[in-house]
Amino acid sequence: MLNEQIQKLLNNLISIEHLSTTLYLAMSAYMASKNFTGMSSWLNFQSAEERTHLLKLIKYVTDRGGTVEIQTIPAQPTNFGSPSETFTAVLEHERYVTNAYRQAVEFSTQLDQQTAAFLQDFLIEQIDEEAQALTIVDRLNLAQNNPSALILIDQELGQRAVV
Repeated sequence: MLNEQIQKLLNNLISIEHLSTTLYLAMSAYMASKNFTGMSSWLNFQSAEERTHLLKLIKYVTDRGGTVEIQTIPAQPTNFGSPSETFTAVLEHERYVTNAYRQAVEFSTQLDQQTAAFLQDFLIEQIDEEAQALTIVDRLNLAQNNPSALILIDQELGQRAVV
């Protein structure tokens, strides 16, 4: 059975992953509307990955005898600006998620070693999440809205495949 504080912490992470999957889906739709189909595809894959995280957290809570609380999330924006602005928002969001997992691991280490170990994998994965977003932001900033460069970046991002 989960400690009440740990259950609350996990439900908070469930809310963050729920927000993440929805945010990236909204960004994907926005990029598609701007004909950046590769960026849209990348964001769609990212949304699916965040949904996988969400489902893992839900399974963990239920496996440990806890109660899952799916919270309502706010409506997502419909305009994310330029590709550079969109992916800067991705990077900022990933940093927020990393911080949430870092705090969760620190807190759970004091109360529930199993949960701390479980969450450690998410925290380690955030290294790659932030690195990918930073690479994309750096490349988009180098492109400086040059249409040819944006098309090349869009094509590259469209090649992302599920590993």
